[in-house]
Amino acid sequence: MIRTKPTVLVLALLVATSAAGQSQEVKEKQEAPAAMSKDGKKLFGTMEALRLARVFSPRISPDGSRVAYLVAENTLEKDKPWKSVTQLWVVPTTGPASASRQYTRGEESVSDVEWSPDSKLVGFLMNGGDEKDKRQQVWFMYVDGGEPWQVTKHKSGVRSFEFSPDGKTLLLVATVPESEDQEKRAKNKDDAEVVDRDFKMGQLWTWDIAASQEKQITKDDFTVSDPRWSADGKHVTFTSNPTPRLDDGSLQTAWVLDVVSGKQRKVSDTTDFTHTARWSPDGRWIAYLVSHGAPFLQTNLFVASAEGGKEKKLTNGFELNAGEPVWGADGKSVYFSSNAREAMEIFAADVISGTVRQLTDKSGVLNLGEISADGQTAIGTWSDPGHPAEVFRSDLKFSAIRPITNHNAWLAEYALGGTEVMKWKSSKDEMEIDGIVTKPVDFEALRKYPFLLNPHGGPTAASLLTFNPTEQILAANGYLVLEPNFRGSTGRGEKFSGANQNDWGDGDYQDDMSGVQAMVDKGWANPERLGAFGWSYGGFMTMWIDTQTDRFKAISPGAGLPDLYSMYSQTDIHRYMTLFLGNKEPWDNFQGYWDHSPMKYIENVKTPTMILHGQADTRVPIPQSEEFYRALVERHVPVEYVTYPRENHGFTEPRHIQDRWQRYLVFFGKYLKNPPQTEPKEVLDHLSKDLP
Repeated sequence: MIRTKPTVLVLALLVATSAAGQSQEVKEKQEAPAAMSKDGKKLFGTMEALRLARVFSPRISPDGSRVAYLVAENTLEKDKPWKSVTQLWVVPTTGPASASRQYTRGEESVSDVEWSPDSKLVGFLMNGGDEKDKRQQVWFMYVDGGEPWQVTKHKSGVRSFEFSPDGKTLLLVATVPESEDQEKRAKNKDDAEVVDRDFKMGQLWTWDIAASQEKQITKDDFTVSDPRWSADGKHVTFTSNPTPRLDDGSLQTAWVLDVVSGKQRKVSDTTDFTHTARWSPDGRWIAYLVSHGAPFLQTNLFVASAEGGKEKKLTNGFELNAGEPVWGADGKSVYFSSNAREAMEIFAADVISGTVRQLTDKSGVLNLGEISADGQTAIGTWSDPGHPAEVFRSDLKFSAIRPITNHNAWLAEYALGGTEVMKWKSSKDEMEIDGIVTKPVDFEALRKYPFLLNPHGGPTAASLLTFNPTEQILAANGYLVLEPNFRGSTGRGEKFSGANQNDWGDGDYQDDMSGVQAMVDKGWANPERLGAFGWSYGGFMTMWIDTQTDRFKAISPGAGLPDLYSMYSQTDIHRYMTLFLGNKEPWDNFQGYWDHSPMKYIENVKTPTMILHGQADTRVPIPQSEEFYRALVERHVPVEYVTYPRENHGFTEPRHIQDRWQRYLVFFGKYLKNPPQTEPKEVLDHLSKDLP
């Protein structure tokens, strides 16, 4: 999809740091001045946003006593590139947060945490080998202490792994190592690449832990992911895709493999796409997800007999998308998280009746991770607009959800902008639209504030009630921000998600502008101080706004796509685009692509514009922004264009992430007459020199 990740997935890029790692020089140059709120709390600036710890991927031990999880933090060291590093932490399942302990250290990030069946070892992926031959491998640590050691030595590296039920074997996803001839050619730089040929397909391997021996168990003409052992260790489920290309990412099939014989069969004979297969605790059933392929069509939950043949839909009468299935210990219910408007809630499907019930109504983001083997405890992550994600535990009624980690306790010292879900009617057809309003710190209802519209990416995505560092930085600097969930957004069912087909820039634009007017009518947004910014599809939308109205004083499109005809051939998601544009390629639907392209209306642009883009973007390649920028230059529209080396569609380098935030503050500060409050003067002076 055209996104950094749905807004939820954009927030994943805004990773954290520890203040202890900052050098004195960095502090002097980058720490925010002592800006304070009316109640004496500090204001949240870009350095605070970089300090946030990002908590994710909790895994409960088989004995239920501990939870292993990952924490990403930014390292800000003198005379070194700033970067994000992910480490392994462990906390008792019952808490408290003060009992959590960091298990790995150093400059290498870890991922893909798994417990051994006896709960004595925790495994993870981390780079191993010499500097020039570093590859991701499986490492082990004793949970009661000691140094980690490397377990696998697969020549091409390991993509994912899982312990067998008896703990003696690892199931790996990895590519076939290059032959000697291929290595020799690469060394001699005889490395011409043929597009759409010679893909490196992921395959399944077993790794005998005691003997340190590997065996390839699939040799198929497709790429493999998401393998899971059956409880008896005799079978494995996995998902296949025709190629590793992102454009083929939705073309999935779930399989069952007999480990001894190598025989494979599909989990279901349906012609729809199947994936995310999960064994029931007794091994009799397999829960899996079924998609029709189009991103706006519903994803349903099914179960099938492990022997094949018998299958059953569990989401009858349920209108939202089912998330990853998590079996209850008794095998009677399958639990999952789902996007419900601006929230992520937890639901349970009854295996016998095929009905779904909602278990939470927390108005935040709840991502269910796992359920303990005894069926007493659920764990996952929880976030809301005032709290970044932390690990939670709960019983299966989810009546009392308790955080067991607290990696961002320091946020209590900071004043944060309040949030509210607002609803309005679209000027297109009176359809009800909603979105999230983040209010300025020290908000007063009778004041009119400088206002920023922030459409999300996707478009098949949604803005959610989670902690949003960008919006909190803006709130600390006095902005009122609206994130509209326009037609085409998720969380309201299939009809609403597909309501922007053949309609980009029309209905969604009117939804957004009606939201702006609602904020003006409410008396909160100053109509003379309106701005807009967005990324990916939000970049498209802000480019479209730039060509359709002069109501805004400043607009900043990021990684936007102004020319849909050329975008089709440049992007890595061609199929996705056709689904919204008549199911046709641009040469068979020129008018459709051109009519929905901001470039068609470029002569209308008068608003000062700041364009941002990553130089290595493969989702929305940089020629898209080049085209828009060149047109504004030639038409003498005030424009600033900033590109970021090495960055793809979603930024990963902390200095670039901070630079983007600070440029928003400087750019909108000038044109909306709202000087930044949280950033050092020397930074503001430097960035102000670049303004159009």
